[in-house]
Amino acid sequence: MPVKMLFKELLLLIIVKPLQRTNVCGFVVYQNNKLFQSKTFTAKSDFSQKIISSKVNESEQDPTVSVEMVFSPKYNQKEYQLHAYACVYWNFLTKDWDTYGCYKDKIADGFLGCRCNHTTNFAVLMTFKKDYKYPESLDILSNIGCALSIAGLALTIIFQIVTRKVRKTSVTWVLVSLCTSMLIFNLIFVFGIENSNKNLKISESNTDIDVENNEMLTKDTIDIPNPSCTAIAALLHYFLLVTFTWNGLSATQLYFLLIRTMKPLPQHFIIFISLIGWGVPAIVVAVTVGIIYSQSGNNSNWELDYRQEEICWLAIPNSNDFIKSPFLWSFIIPTTILLISNVVILIIITVKVLWKNNQDLTSTKKFSSLKKILSTLSIAVIFGVTWILAYFMLIDDDDVRIVFSYIFCLFNTTQGFQIFYLYTVRTKIFQNEASKVLKSLSSSFGRVTSLPSVTPLRLRVRVYNMLRSLPVLHEHFRLLESSEEEKTLSESYQANSSI
Repeated sequence: MPVKMLFKELLLLIIVKPLQRTNVCGFVVYQNNKLFQSKTFTAKSDFSQKIISSKVNESEQDPTVSVEMVFSPKYNQKEYQLHAYACVYWNFLTKDWDTYGCYKDKIADGFLGCRCNHTTNFAVLMTFKKDYKYPESLDILSNIGCALSIAGLALTIIFQIVTRKVRKTSVTWVLVSLCTSMLIFNLIFVFGIENSNKNLKISESNTDIDVENNEMLTKDTIDIPNPSCTAIAALLHYFLLVTFTWNGLSATQLYFLLIRTMKPLPQHFIIFISLIGWGVPAIVVAVTVGIIYSQSGNNSNWELDYRQEEICWLAIPNSNDFIKSPFLWSFIIPTTILLISNVVILIIITVKVLWKNNQDLTSTKKFSSLKKILSTLSIAVIFGVTWILAYFMLIDDDDVRIVFSYIFCLFNTTQGFQIFYLYTVRTKIFQNEASKVLKSLSSSFGRVTSLPSVTPLRLRVRVYNMLRSLPVLHEHFRLLESSEEEKTLSESYQANSSI
């Protein structure tokens, strides 16, 4: 006797076909899987997990009875796609789901079927593929800001290395390290932040589901692995931590130079801060990836515990799991500590050095307010203080969050260009060298423009010398003799040409 049951998440049609005689068949529907805890199949989604139990004549399962099930799963098709399913029953010996004696049947019109040659506790295990909403490419503001930063950081590194002997300052290594880490981060961000999985086509129907092999499933959601995206996320994680670390080391060095002016820098200070700047972030990233991988075991889905699928960046956990998330402990807390310490040092330097007028020093009297503001901004940029704007993006208001998102993008994508302007363009060495280059280009341009007026003169001199060799025609060409001024100009041009 066919029995039809309609559930909220599952439309099911069960047909019991006795082979020899009529049997009384009873069904029980379990609303969850609490009594059926599987060691093989892991369910992480919030789909309803109903189990159907059937029994014949309240006796042991009858081998002469077969059960056919037709079902149509109901789920949010805008967010998920059905990837695979398995027809299983509960094996009381192994206390787990088993596929023995169960087979798949493909039914038209979006329905899927199962057939088992025995009656017991049935279930249909399904695996879904999440349809991620990948963001579009970086907007125009981000592209322009990153391009300016990349160019500015590259020029700053070159300038700092080329003029290091002239400037004779220990700040060079710290600034070059900061610019290098920031340059690499910007390059990886521009060319690698997008997940290549966004270009993969996802089937919009269930027609390509395998119905031949009734293989046991291990989880209810599946994601396409992308090791390259995970590597990009780890590199972004590392170089951003390196950038924040060098921001903090820049603040520490400037504190020693400006506040503790009478005390020398600690011994091997550059080597020590280099080990911290490049080594500590590597330890943080390695420990984070190692812990996540070890906790996931053999689960191939461990990558999404570390990074997002939408973009190649650290995973943003749910509010319930935020305290336990690696994103909090491996990124938010370290960067917050560095930002707080940088802000404290910035306030100390600003109050005690930049804005404090010493009546005994004439230089402070001539130090205008505009220069003080520019000096304060220079230190704020090198300390990475503008990253504080990221915390305002956490405000639970869409309008406010959008405004701060644009402000954050404007200040932080152009941070490299700000460093180039404040620490390269405004230096007297750069201005003097730029002035020399401009003068050289100007003189070269003037020399090129004067060629049309000199060339005819040189041609006339050559014609005159040639005609003077002809005595007969000499008198007829007296008018071609060049003046003393023309000869002098010709000789000087020839001298310049020979040089």
